[in-house]
Amino acid sequence: MDALKKRILQDGKCFEGGILKVDSFINHQMDPMLMHQIAQEFVNRFKEVKINKIVTIEASGIAPAIMVGFIMQLPVVFVKKKQPKTMENMLTTTVHSFTKDRDYTVCISNNFLTAEDHVLFIDDFLANGNASLGMIDLIKQAGATLSGMGFVIEKAFQNGGKILREKGVHVESLAIIEDLSNCEIKIR
Repeated sequence: MDALKKRILQDGKCFEGGILKVDSFINHQMDPMLMHQIAQEFVNRFKEVKINKIVTIEASGIAPAIMVGFIMQLPVVFVKKKQPKTMENMLTTTVHSFTKDRDYTVCISNNFLTAEDHVLFIDDFLANGNASLGMIDLIKQAGATLSGMGFVIEKAFQNGGKILREKGVHVESLAIIEDLSNCEIKIR
């Protein structure tokens, strides 16, 4: 997706340790026009797949997931990083955050993720795949079906994409970062 790649090169910032900061247009301040283009690209890439629910994990995946849900006219559910006292029929799993270097117990209500669901998972980044593997666990617990996973940005130099593809997951990444060595952004 050329508009996204151009924006990453123009406004993305690289930090030591393989960190790409896109907070000026993706995951803090958001560009709604770009987000709409991103969502439309996901819709095009998954148009042949049976989907009845969009799922993401808070917080950075919510914006692209909402846009995809709006275009596809499907409900969007986000996995929570804090367990609310009011949540019923809770499914939980543990996810390690690469960016924050900590573990989270994430949860979703089984009222909103059921065995009837064919899920498209949308997130901003795919790095080591920890959030995605947690999502796969929640989908399995619910008896739902994983239809695919879409990522705005994939870091190809980390193992998440490889792990998911080896598991047979339909993965679509809109911008694939080959390398961030010497704080130089190299896009596939």
